[in-house]
Parts: sequence; C-alpha cells; structure tokens
Amino acid sequence: MTAVRDLDARLGRVRLVVFDFDGVFTDNTVYVSQDGVESVRCWRSDGLGIAKLKQAGVDAVIVSTETNPVVSVRSRKLAMRCVQGCDDKLSAVRALAAEYGVTLDDVAFVGNDINDLSCLEAVGLPIVVQDAHHDVLGAAAYRTTAPGGRGAVREVCDAIFAARAASHQSPVPSPQPPATKTID
Repeated sequence: MTAVRDLDARLGRVRLVVFDFDGVFTDNTVYVSQDGVESVRCWRSDGLGIAKLKQAGVDAVIVSTETNPVVSVRSRKLAMRCVQGCDDKLSAVRALAAEYGVTLDDVAFVGNDINDLSCLEAVGLPIVVQDAHHDVLGAAAYRTTAPGGRGAVREVCDAIFAARAASHQSPVPSPQPPATKTID
C-alpha cells in the first residue's frame, strides 16, 4: 500500500510532463511510402488526455531525437510544444524545467527506449510504456498498462489528473450536464 501512496504522491506532484514521441505517442511503427514519405499511427484519445493535463495546470512537451514533419503535425494538432532533433534529451529536459520554473523532481518523463534512459534516471517520476525496451524498465517508477501508441499517453494523463484532483492541487470543475433545448 505504501508503494501505491508513494506513486500517487509522485503523480500529484507533477507540474511538467515530457514525452518522447516514437514508441510513446506511436506504436513504434513507421510506414514509408515508395516516395520516402513517412507516416505513423497515433491514438486519438491521447488528445483528450493532454487537454486534461492542461485543465489540471500541468504543462506537456514532446522531446524527440528525430526531426520529422509527422511529429510537428501531431504536436500542433495537440497544441503541444515540441523540441525535435534533440541529441541530448536530458539537457533539453533540464532547460524546459528551468523555463517552466519547476525542479526535475516536479517533472515526469515518459519514454520507451535507451535514448530516454538519462531522462528517466533524472526526473521525479520516470514512466515507461508497457512495451518499452527491457533496458529501461528498471529506471521506471511507473510502467503503463497500455502500450505505446495504444493509449499509454492517455493513461499517464488520466493518472496525473486523478492524483492532482485527489490531492486538491488544481481546480477540477465538476461535470456540467449537457445543454438542453426546450421546444414549446
């Protein structure tokens, strides 16, 4: 029970979530057309999760090793900041934490592979997706039940939102009933 309380406390403390893209927002598959155009598959409900983070006052950023138009398009659609072409993700995470005025203890990093390991080891809440590479599993405080590209981002967002709501760290509006029309 103590481990669950510790995880809830860590989730509730998060002020900034930094996500890797490939293997986290995607299922780590890339489709390449005969013209060399790449496309990936993302989970649509991740956008609703990102909106919940914003509602809870938690910032979210994508940090990707690659520079890829697919990442730009998806981050724009989700209204998220994106740092691409990042050979040193940990330096980027440190710079983002300083820019957002939080400590690394207040940062969650969500990754899936060895290029995420330094970030996972440095932040207050290291998270890996269910199908992460075995080399990073030991660095995680939380492993999602959903695999990358299949709801892992939404799961992380929902967990942070719920923990913050439970600890009353941010206002969570109560659901409003849908507007109804009266026909006379």
